[in-house]
Amino acid sequence: MSTKDGFSLVQSGVNQSVSFRHLMKLTDSRGILEHANHTVPRFSHGYCSDDNARLLVVAARTEGISSGSQALAHTAMRFLLDAQHPDGSIHNRMSFARVWTDSPSTNDCWGRAMWGFGSAFGQKHDEQIQNRGLQAFERSAQQTSPWLRSNCFAALGAAEVLSMDPNNQVAINLLRNTALSIPKFALPLSPSMTNTAPMPWIWPERKLSYANGIIPEVLIASGQYLQNDDDLQRGLLLLDWLVATETHDGHLSVSPTCGRRFGDPKPFFDQQPIEVAAIADACWRAASVTKNPKWLKDFSSCIDWFHGANDIGSPMVDYESHGGFDGLTENGVNLNQGAESTLAMLATLQERQIL
Repeated sequence: MSTKDGFSLVQSGVNQSVSFRHLMKLTDSRGILEHANHTVPRFSHGYCSDDNARLLVVAARTEGISSGSQALAHTAMRFLLDAQHPDGSIHNRMSFARVWTDSPSTNDCWGRAMWGFGSAFGQKHDEQIQNRGLQAFERSAQQTSPWLRSNCFAALGAAEVLSMDPNNQVAINLLRNTALSIPKFALPLSPSMTNTAPMPWIWPERKLSYANGIIPEVLIASGQYLQNDDDLQRGLLLLDWLVATETHDGHLSVSPTCGRRFGDPKPFFDQQPIEVAAIADACWRAASVTKNPKWLKDFSSCIDWFHGANDIGSPMVDYESHGGFDGLTENGVNLNQGAESTLAMLATLQERQIL
């Protein structure tokens, strides 16, 4: 269902629809602004490649269903191409005066840009975006990152490239090497004294931190595109464990900004929408690969979290502004509606199809 201000996002069983209205309010001719004071963009905080990469992923998924979503994709692509250094590294922060304030790097901004470039190539509607996306992806693939999550974001971009070009060797190598780099197991930090029977720890890191769902999703994507059944089964096992660990009293209860240690009690705050979106993406890929309805049920729990099935029973969507709230705290929602949270909400609520 398209609208004049973007793309209306409607989920079965939910009486509210969400459009790109607030997203377009946050975006000017340069890119999407990072922060907002409630619904008002904070111009003084400027822009970042992290959020413009997220914008490109979300806009590309709409397959140009409206002129608004298509314009957002082109805006995000221009921002990221300007952020890209000739060696493939990426600037992250730009002031509102349109001046880069940092040096290019291979931090998360690089990985997310790679994800955005791959997603642009993976959409079928806009040939110009496709061509620019593939060229930029292969340029930045000259780099690797010392950070696991940055490489995982990049590997999700590689999976998008392989969805269109299964023989792209650059993408194959990136996805394979990232899957191989995921540790097999990590000894957890000491369990909390308040929990005497914690769930067994099989996660490849000593604690859960942020966007945890991307780790099993990369393994599932390796199984999907590289026919690596060991990676597929391990990814499904880790994702099942993650969903169980991030569930409390029948609803999603995700790791807070400070992370979650082995045996930490639930619930724990401040919870961030980016964590829910990462789980949603991983569950959707698992459902697409396995056709197992269990993963659609887990995906639905992510949708439900945004609509109020969470630890305080409050929606994380502003149905009037069509923005996403910045965090879930013990005392209520953070009423600011910045780019990261709004894009995480939209990425989760986007209508999708199991192919």
